[in-house]
Amino acid sequence: MTVLVVSALARRLDWSAPLCLIVVGVAASYVPGVPEYQLDPEVVLLGLLPPLLYSAAIQTSLVDFRKNRGAIGLMSVGLVVFTALGVGVVAWAVIPGLPLAGGIALGAVVAPPDAVAASVVARRVGMPRKLIRLLEGESLFNDAAALVALRTAIAALAGSVSLWQVGADFFRAAIGGAVVGLVVGFAAAFVRARMTEPVLDTALSFAVPFIAYIPAEAIHGSGVLAVVIAGLILGHKAPQILSGSTRLASRLNWQTIQFLLENMVFLLIGLQLRRILAEVGESGLSLLTLTWICVAVLAATILTRILWMGGIGTVKRVKRRLLPGKVKAKIWPWRYSAVISWAGMRGVVTLAAAFVLPADTPQRAVLVLAAFVVVAGTLAVQGMTLPPLIRRLRLPRPDPAEDALQEAAVLHDMTRAALAKLEEIRQPDDPPEIIQRLRDRLQHRADSAWEQLGRQSALAETPSDAYRRLRLALLEVERDQFLKARDSGSADDDVLRRVLERLDIEESMLDRDEAEPDVEGRELRTPAATAGSCKHLSHEWVDKEPSSADSCAACLAEGTTWVHLRMCLKCGNVACCDSSPRRHATQHFHESRHPVMRSYEPGETWRWCFVDKQLG
Repeated sequence: MTVLVVSALARRLDWSAPLCLIVVGVAASYVPGVPEYQLDPEVVLLGLLPPLLYSAAIQTSLVDFRKNRGAIGLMSVGLVVFTALGVGVVAWAVIPGLPLAGGIALGAVVAPPDAVAASVVARRVGMPRKLIRLLEGESLFNDAAALVALRTAIAALAGSVSLWQVGADFFRAAIGGAVVGLVVGFAAAFVRARMTEPVLDTALSFAVPFIAYIPAEAIHGSGVLAVVIAGLILGHKAPQILSGSTRLASRLNWQTIQFLLENMVFLLIGLQLRRILAEVGESGLSLLTLTWICVAVLAATILTRILWMGGIGTVKRVKRRLLPGKVKAKIWPWRYSAVISWAGMRGVVTLAAAFVLPADTPQRAVLVLAAFVVVAGTLAVQGMTLPPLIRRLRLPRPDPAEDALQEAAVLHDMTRAALAKLEEIRQPDDPPEIIQRLRDRLQHRADSAWEQLGRQSALAETPSDAYRRLRLALLEVERDQFLKARDSGSADDDVLRRVLERLDIEESMLDRDEAEPDVEGRELRTPAATAGSCKHLSHEWVDKEPSSADSCAACLAEGTTWVHLRMCLKCGNVACCDSSPRRHATQHFHESRHPVMRSYEPGETWRWCFVDKQLG
């Protein structure tokens, strides 16, 4: 209940929910009568971490991960090692009596950021999606690297560890975890593809993270890596092996589990502070010394990430300057690197790993306190300043118009393929009205997407909007009648549940409304409203004779094909869209500088300004 209330209030006030939960936990720990909670690291690492990682992995695009695998590797492995060493040296220098191996252990503890917190902030304020993908990819693998580094540092505390042993430990953890993850992922996909009962499938999905984690750890591999790989495989194969109802149930269930576990752990973290301070009081260090230690470790944690990102950007730019013909990789602007550098909030794994430190670790209580300060400090400092930083740097937001164009193009291609398949599989004795009903449903779904692009200010609502409005009103009446039947007992409860399920499914299938909230809760601008801010779209264009009636002349000349057609309002040139291989409409703009084109598809009236990148 506490998690739900605090999270709801934090969202309403636009505050950081993890930070609020930590504060509430700290306050509750000092309330008389509240029992002392001890966060068992095994509970977190075995009971909470696998499902949290799995829930993130099944929602991660494997295609996007492959595209960013180089950058993700540099951040999830290279940055973790760099942070562990950098923070370790600082901790060794400022904590009296701490060996270097103990400092590196603390560095490994604070190395993995909680990119879930960063991605939540990033989505709310509209960070470019490729940066969000990078942060989410980093979060999937940095825990594995950090825990392996921690395990190595703990071994070094117990005795001498050679460089060869460190390399062998990393290699065994990576290979063992990857093999177990691949085996569990493909085996679970094989079994789930043959399940028809959503309840059984959901139950199996709950077990998969533990089935992957426990065997991997048993062979001294990385259980975290095994869980992540299994989740990536199952998330990628879900559209092929699972039914629609099963995917809906699985998605909702795992989102709920992720929400509850993450927020519950932050509350438990806050409840640990009283016990941590009690143990630190036995260390004999003064308050000034403890403050200096915590500030130094927090600053080192933040600065190592900034230095790493700055170093990567500098090296790439130097290589491009020295080898201009050989370095073809795209280099991100400095403002992108600045945002990623600042998106380093720590979370549950950091404090759980701190409690893994053996009881005989020198200055263990101080190390745990420093880890707590890093978690709370990064959530407060970076978490609260990241949104204004993103706004100040004016990073390009996801473009709703571009999203709408892509969605409409995908639905158009899906509809065309489905209609072609319908003509193949229809039987001579199939009722014509059924065939027409299928055609109408498919066409309506595609048309509703294009209507979002083509609506004009004179049109109060599109046909899809009208259908949705009227159908929702009818569903409300049907639901009232259903309630009367239920209350009167005129039908059996099993029958009523089936009827209600059909109503719920139909309501969920209704095409979305036009006015959708954007990343900050405002309504997206309609094309008509957008046009008012663009002088090119507001210009009264004189109708021109189209250069072609139904084809892209440039595509015909080159022997290529097109997806959709667009017409230049300045000269009437008809060319193919950006979904087509050659993108001749955009090419025409670059050659002629004619600013505005319109859709040349039947029944579409939307326009696009290449100069201002606005829709009208």
